[in-house]
Amino acid sequence: MNVKKQEKNKLEEHEIEGKKDIAKRVFEISKNIAHQIENNHSPTFTTRVRGYSNVYFDEKNNFIQLGDKKVTRPFLNLGAARKFMQTVLVNDKCYDYLIHDKTASIREIYYELKRTVEGTKENTFDAQEESNDVIVDIEHSVNTIREKLGLHADPKGSLYGDITLIDKKHDNDEFNCSTLGRGGWSIMSRLEPEEIEIKEVNADYVLVIETSAMYGRLIEERFTKENRAILIGTGGQAARGTRRLIHRLRYEFNLPVIVFTDGDPYGWYIFSVIKSGSMALAAHSKYLAVPDAEYVGMTLTDVETYGLQNVTEKMKDGDIKRAKELMKYDWFNTPGWQKELKIALDKKIRIEQQALANKSLDFVAKKYLPEKIKNKIFVK
Repeated sequence: MNVKKQEKNKLEEHEIEGKKDIAKRVFEISKNIAHQIENNHSPTFTTRVRGYSNVYFDEKNNFIQLGDKKVTRPFLNLGAARKFMQTVLVNDKCYDYLIHDKTASIREIYYELKRTVEGTKENTFDAQEESNDVIVDIEHSVNTIREKLGLHADPKGSLYGDITLIDKKHDNDEFNCSTLGRGGWSIMSRLEPEEIEIKEVNADYVLVIETSAMYGRLIEERFTKENRAILIGTGGQAARGTRRLIHRLRYEFNLPVIVFTDGDPYGWYIFSVIKSGSMALAAHSKYLAVPDAEYVGMTLTDVETYGLQNVTEKMKDGDIKRAKELMKYDWFNTPGWQKELKIALDKKIRIEQQALANKSLDFVAKKYLPEKIKNKIFVK
């Protein structure tokens, strides 16, 4: 399936929203504060409540959402004044980035704004956690993601396959990720359409892989050419930029997303985050989640199917705790997942992706994945 730009599905309006529209909403925050002061009112800032009390599973969209509960932070309150000041500083800086077409890491904005307030011994910020917290408040207040505010975290993840990208922020540099060496392309934190255009994809599906070693194995075995796949290596839990790319490939190009992790509760949680979102980023599931993503393995059922009893590992206390948590998640309340979790808790075993090398190095690429994907042997 060769999918070109003109054949792409339309993205939702919130995904292609321009800098001017977001800058206008950011500006409105400062404008409202100034208006309150001019009218002798105590200035306030309003954002959405974070935490489990305001998070729910949206059964219609099949992903985690942040609710509509709001919190208002007043300036004329000793307990909130410092946080209010920090919010104004970060908000102003984000507006500056947007109107001047600049970007910064969340570490850089912390240092840009860190200083001692003139005439006092008070610092604007004592630790990056403070500015990070404010960034989240502003994201929720203007209903967008930090990447659209000109901010980004450290990148993580790799992309390989017959996919052509255009870096609009770097002289419209055009490149195909199958020609960048065996490591592929290092996925950036900022994957918005106005910065990285996905020009063309020649593949039938996207395979998301938890471990860097397995990602490298599949490239070495030429899995992408023989199976017409795009490979995305997450290197553990998928970073925001990697999740955004997976989301775009699914909805911009209508490519099926298949996830391949270790056969343990932590690997299954990685799949859960890609599929349904996370509690921490519940407000951004519409930008990041892929509710129809499929899970191919590893599973504990594979242990019997492929005779891998001698290469399992014992579960640790953390694995057991996470397995019990997953059993309670709405999106794991299916026959297939309840079966896998029950095996995990009964036998207290786990199995890594690399355990398939016990058969042969190319077993995963020549037999395991092709057969399971062709026959749609996914956990349901």
